[in-house]
Amino acid sequence: MKFICHLDQSDLQDYVEEVFGTSYLVSSVTKMHGGTQKVVYKIECSNGFSCVLYVWDLTMNYFSEEKADEDTTEQSYGSDLFELNNKYLTQQGIRTPTLYNLNNEKSRYSFDYALVEYVDGQKAEAYFHHPDSVIQDKLFQRLGDLVTSMHANERYTYGKLNHSGANTKNCHLLKMENAKRQLSYASQYMESIRTNHSRLLNTLHQLESRIEPRSRYGFIHGELGPDHVLVNDHLEPYLIDIEGASFFDIEHEHSFLQLRFGDYYRYLKNDNLDPNRMLFYQFHHHISLISGGLKLLHRGFPDQEFAKGLTNHHFRCALKFIEG
Repeated sequence: MKFICHLDQSDLQDYVEEVFGTSYLVSSVTKMHGGTQKVVYKIECSNGFSCVLYVWDLTMNYFSEEKADEDTTEQSYGSDLFELNNKYLTQQGIRTPTLYNLNNEKSRYSFDYALVEYVDGQKAEAYFHHPDSVIQDKLFQRLGDLVTSMHANERYTYGKLNHSGANTKNCHLLKMENAKRQLSYASQYMESIRTNHSRLLNTLHQLESRIEPRSRYGFIHGELGPDHVLVNDHLEPYLIDIEGASFFDIEHEHSFLQLRFGDYYRYLKNDNLDPNRMLFYQFHHHISLISGGLKLLHRGFPDQEFAKGLTNHHFRCALKFIEG
């Protein structure tokens, strides 16, 4: 077989046998595309079984430069967070691919890796153009129920599941500081951002000033776009890329869902959201995605047209805020 993988061929076979048994002979390994923070391979065995290999190799993370300075509350990378969130979501009845085994020993390799359930199906975005509206309704209603159920898990402090102790500031202020950092980065490379930098900052401060303090937070995915939902043959949605999940303002999630799902957000919406938080987080997402697109452009992301389009689209969206 053609073998392209982080693990040596014999090491991968030993690992698969250790987890599943000697009757599981690896017949093919295929790198799956699309991830920006971890490397994903599909593993197929000669007995018909398939699974996925996740690799957390920081040298292949397109946002590795930001990880060292990341606030613990905002971390969205690492096998420890994946394991923690996978267990929690599963316990709450929120579908996410099963974690079969995690190897974080780093005895032979410098990175962590795991064997995870392979969900045979498509991402939710494929159903945006499905010809059968009944199937669309069923899937997106189920996804709406899943999101509502996940957000209903609440606690009085925000942050990761393993965070303990009182919070010293309101969670939205973390995004305020992040927006400032992203604007500073974008200003280095976009004349249009430099020209409008003061107006963008002023709008950010105006939106933030309207937010009242809060002390109750829901459990959110953190980056829940239609590309982070897998749908199996039974139209059951599964959440993937769950490392960034945490307790936070659910408006942060809903503003992102609204942005990414467009017309289909009607299945996911919540009528009890704070409109001031929604506006603030919408603006934050636009700023963050301008910078994110630029970083993908600068760091060799394979789909450069996508990265360029991401940057330009969200710049236009941010301009509408300051012009409005």
